[in-house]
Parts: sequence; C-alpha cells; structure tokens
Amino acid sequence: MAEQYKAGYPLAPANGYARSDQEAARANSDERRQKQKKWALYIIAFVIFQTGIIVLFTFTVMKFRTPKFRVRPASSFDTFDVQPTTPSFNMRMNAQLGVRNTNFGPFKYGNTTITFYYKGTEVGSATIRKSKANFRSTKKVNVPVDLVMPTTLASNADLISDLSSGILPLTSQSKLNGKVEIMFIFKKKRTANMNCTMEVNISTKLLQNVKCK
Repeated sequence: MAEQYKAGYPLAPANGYARSDQEAARANSDERRQKQKKWALYIIAFVIFQTGIIVLFTFTVMKFRTPKFRVRPASSFDTFDVQPTTPSFNMRMNAQLGVRNTNFGPFKYGNTTITFYYKGTEVGSATIRKSKANFRSTKKVNVPVDLVMPTTLASNADLISDLSSGILPLTSQSKLNGKVEIMFIFKKKRTANMNCTMEVNISTKLLQNVKCK
C-alpha cells in the first residue's frame, strides 16, 4: 500500500529551483546589459556634446580677428574755405573715425597718426590717442584735422578741375597697432590698417562716398 501511495503522488522535479534561479540570473544579466547600454549611450552623447561645444568655442570665442579702422561719413566741417579759381582750400574737418572690434575681448591700441592726401600729396594729419575698443562693439573717435592746400599744388591743373567741378577727392591712411585680449588671459597682437577714399562736396560742405578697404 505504501508503495502504491507513493506511486500515486510523484515527487516534484529535483531541478525546479535550479531552473528558476537560472531564469532569474538571465533576467538580471539582461537588465544589467540594458543599463550598461544606456550608460554607454549617455556617455557617448555627452562626449559628442562636449566636443561640439569645444569646437564652437574655439572657432567663435577664441578666434582672434583683426579690427576694422575706418573714416565715418558722419564727419563734419568747422571752417570751410574753398577757392576754385585760385585754387586753394583751407578746411577744419571734425573727422569721425570708427574702430570696429568683432572679437570676444577688448582691442587695446597705442597712439597713432592719420594722414589725408590729395592724389598722393599730404594735405593734413592728426594724432589719435591710445585707447581701446570694447568686445564686439565699434568705438567712435572724433579727431579735428586741418586740411590745407600746400604750395606745391598751387598750379596743379587737376586741383583746379576738381574744385571747379565741386568735388575734392581725398584719401586717408593710418595704422592701429594693438593687442586683442580674450578672457583676460589670451593675448595676440593685431594691426588695423586704414585705407579710405572719400569726396568733399564743396556745395553741400559734406563728406560723401566714403569707401574703405
């Protein structure tokens, strides 16, 4: 009877617990792999993001650019004496200059001189005092300049023709030597060259057609 009773109720498989443990281990292993993949993707994304930020920073903020130095059309005249028939001219111009700094740091420059010419002959000059142009801004500099006809142009046929036409063509040249400073640490020398052409309109007493390279 005992043997029949035992035969009627077979024992549970001996490896039941082992199979459950293996399935749990596999599930834990799969979960760990999924977490590792997620962390790996996060790290890769972070590295790519950081690299992009560094590249952007290098090519924008840390890039040293040469400032632009120009004569502005806003220049005006205090005295204006032009005689086409003599010929002669004697003018005091309030020259407005612009130092355009597109760097992410100030541009500090030293004293310099601006010179005005009539077809290669010097007709006036002025001193520009040392200063600085703040980051990503244009510094306006006002300089009085006496434009006086030298005696060497007294019999110049081109000057007689230009004054009679009502337009006096001039050119200006100058050079600003200075340093661009970024983040108070990085410094680099830069030279801003001026090479401008312009016209003095004798009838309106205005500066016009200012073009700078």
